[in-house]
Amino acid sequence: QAQLVESGGGSVQAGGSLRLSCAASGYQNGCMGWFRQAPGKEREGVAQIDIAEGTNYADSVKGRFSISKDNAKNILYLQMNSLKPEESAVYYCAATWTAYCRDDVSFFGFWGQGTQVTVSS
Repeated sequence: QAQLVESGGGSVQAGGSLRLSCAASGYQNGCMGWFRQAPGKEREGVAQIDIAEGTNYADSVKGRFSISKDNAKNILYLQMNSLKPEESAVYYCAATWTAYCRDDVSFFGFWGQGTQVTVSS
């Protein structure tokens, strides 16, 4: 059974940066991604990375966020720069066994518990 554990969330001022990490155990070689959910809103995709390290980003984060993974350590990262207050949310790491990715919550079978990101103005 795959387990995903996020870390790195916290509070930051607008324009600041954070790096989220997701440590995976019992899981290797599939599509992984980051999603976020703000209060009262649906969970939305932020970025995904496939086994060939092809990446996909939500339009709202392109040029500011970067997804990457350390295959040796089995850790997924999300570097977030120039953060905006409206990006305050719980950020979730997700994974699936398939090699390719879809920006679709229902596509992912494994989820972390989430880490809170708060961006103040």
